[in-house]
Formats: sequence, C-alpha cells, structure tokens
Amino acid sequence: MKTLAKVLNVSIATISKALRDSHDIGDETKQRVIETARLLHYVPNPYASSLRKRSSNTIAIVIPEIADSFFSQAINGIESIVDQENYHALIYLTHDSYEREAKMFNDLTSGRVDGILMSVASNTKDISHIQNLQQAGIPIVFFDRVCEDVPTAKIKTDDFNSAYVATSHLLDQGCKNISLVTIEGYPSILYARKEGYKKALAERGIKYDEQHEISCSNKYTQENNIAVLKDHIAKVKPDGIIATVEHLATSTYLACEEMKLNIPQDIKVVCFTNQITAAILNPPLTTILQPAYEMGRKAAELLFWHLSGKFIQMEKENIILPSKLVVRDSTRISD
Repeated sequence: MKTLAKVLNVSIATISKALRDSHDIGDETKQRVIETARLLHYVPNPYASSLRKRSSNTIAIVIPEIADSFFSQAINGIESIVDQENYHALIYLTHDSYEREAKMFNDLTSGRVDGILMSVASNTKDISHIQNLQQAGIPIVFFDRVCEDVPTAKIKTDDFNSAYVATSHLLDQGCKNISLVTIEGYPSILYARKEGYKKALAERGIKYDEQHEISCSNKYTQENNIAVLKDHIAKVKPDGIIATVEHLATSTYLACEEMKLNIPQDIKVVCFTNQITAAILNPPLTTILQPAYEMGRKAAELLFWHLSGKFIQMEKENIILPSKLVVRDSTRISD
C-alpha cells in the first residue's frame, strides 16, 4: 500500500479507502488505484487488516499427530464448526513432543490466532507455556488429552470406564492374565485407563501386578515396539492384551505373528482405536470406539461461544462423552 501511495502520489489512507470502495473517494481516483494495484500485482493481506481489528479470524488446532484416525475424525468435527463461523484453522503437529509443543506456543503469542483447540503431547509435564498463552488472553479448549491443572474447558471421553469395560470383557471371555500396553508419558487419559483396568481386576479378585503393565515408545518406532512386546509376551505370557493407543494395535498383531501366536486362540486383543480398518484386520479387532468427531465439534463450539462474547465460564465446562465397546473376532472365545 505504501508503494501504491508513492506511485500515485496520494496518501496511504486514500489507497486504503479506494481499495475498500469507500464513498469518501471519487470514482476516478478509485479507478486509478485499482488499475495501478493490478499492474503491481497487489494482493490484500487479510492478516494485516485483522490485526487492526485485533482479530485474526483464525484458530489453531494443536495435536500430537495426524495419522491417528481419532485425530483425523476430531479435526473433521472441528472443521464442521470452523466453516460455519467463516474462520480458518491452522493445524500444528507436535509429533508428541513437549519441546515442539512449547516452541509452537511461543510462536502463537504474536496474535496469529484468536483461540486454540489442543490435545497435549504425551510427555508434557511442564505447562508454563500453556499458562503463559492463556495469561496473554488467548482462550484454550482441551480435547482428549487435557491438562487438569489449567482452568479452561475440557472435552474428554470416559477413559476410566472404557478401560474397565475392556478389561471386564476380556475377563468374561476367559482371560486370566491380562496385560495393559500403554505409551510413555503423563496424559491424564493414561492414568484413567490404568485405574479402570485395575478396578476390573480387583472386582474379579485378581491382584494387580505391575509386570503386566508395559510402556512402549511414543515416537512410532514400530520395530522397537514389536521387540518390546515380544519380550514382554515371552516373559509374562498374557492371554489378553489391552492396547491403550491406536498404533499399538498394529505392533501387537505383528508381534503375535512373529511369535506364531494365534489371535484369539492364544491371546485376545482389545485396542482403543477409531481405525476404520479394524473390521478388516485378520482377525477383526475388538475396539473401544471413541466419539472423536463429537469431541472435536463440541470443543470448537465452546471456543466459538467464548469468542462470540456469549456468557460462558470456560473453567466450568468439563464435558465427558461416552465411548463404546465394539466386539469383534480378536476377543472371540475359541470353539
């Protein structure tokens, strides 16, 4: 705009009004500005104008990764609301790294976004970067993996009950030696799933043994995870496995295949996953199906209610949506 003003020997204000088709500017001047802008390949910057309004019309979606079908479906739910509000969404992938997450939040303090929808990295323990952004006036809504210590809206599923149901199902199917396969990290969902698993065992008179809990890498090194699982299966000899995150289903199936173990005859498997291919695996995988789309949509609704100025106490919005057990052949009782 400065260049246009210099070329046409008019003020920047005149250029701005002409490009906005203001009635304060004559038609001849408007035409000169528009023709010169076209010749100089001028493209209006929406972010510059949004800064003047103290609004970017953009939100950030901060998630651990995109390959997981849960997060893909959650994004679809978020986008269904973002589109209605005529906003843009920027997706930030932390790759499940606290360091990347903290760096991204430092970048977001510049006013690039009006609000944030977030699922924290599995190794996020220090939450100062989240608190700093919140103190800067940028609203945050958590979904799935939440920070309990941050006073804001949280959309979760019933992880405790889901793990309880999964464990109870395996016990009903005759399993007596069930392992809980999880990932390294601190998210509240991992603790909740562990507690649900322990409660189901306790109700059947089975003592919790920490040897039956195994942590795999959260960096998607599948070969390493398979090796860890094979070692665990050889030592503990579980007859049932609960995989608490999606990518561990593949690792569990491959580990059993390499060990010549038959699912479900030798070992039964349940996984927390929204993977659409679960039904066509060999054998089809019994899953805990999470309401990913609904969680994403609800999180976006709460954020936009807040941005629109509606009276909403974000710190009191703690919504829990139920998951459900989908039984398939990976937990079938052998004939």
